[in-house]
Amino acid sequence: MDPPRVINPPKNLKTERLRLRKAKLGDAEAIFRQYAQDPEVTKYVSWRAHRDLEETREYMRMCQLAWDIGKAFHWVIERNEDKQVIGMMIARVSGEKWELGYVLGRAYWGRGYMTEALKGLVAWALKQKDIFRIWAVCDIDNLASARVMEKGGMEREGILRRWSVHPNLSQEPRDSYCYAIVK
Repeated sequence: MDPPRVINPPKNLKTERLRLRKAKLGDAEAIFRQYAQDPEVTKYVSWRAHRDLEETREYMRMCQLAWDIGKAFHWVIERNEDKQVIGMMIARVSGEKWELGYVLGRAYWGRGYMTEALKGLVAWALKQKDIFRIWAVCDIDNLASARVMEKGGMEREGILRRWSVHPNLSQEPRDSYCYAIVK
């Protein structure tokens, strides 16, 4: 059997109002300012809110390394109109399955930006011959994230009990909804 083909995702992906582009170290200041230190934004993520800019810079270095080795791909989300960094998306690669994660600055909630970004990345991924499943999870109390996935065409597959720790809420694993779209 042939080994899975290495997929080289686009470094830039455009939607009507947004551009997803490969994250770089220089994005750290905007990311820290927009959301990485915001307790409301980081409430349901799997990492602690950043205490300082250096913590965000270290994260950005990790993002670059993950991309280079093909383990995960991180894109910043910026608005076409003003090039403002408003959030980030990640695709964690496991063979033919891609797990998505995302975060958006609070000032940009409720405008359809994350749904647009998610749809753009999912559309690209589904066109790839070696990607068959795109999936994501969210805390069962994170109804806004669940709605983004639903509007993005993903279907709820069920509840994963005690699935993930959200350290800004609890040190114990919490239940998560699992969503996916397959071809």
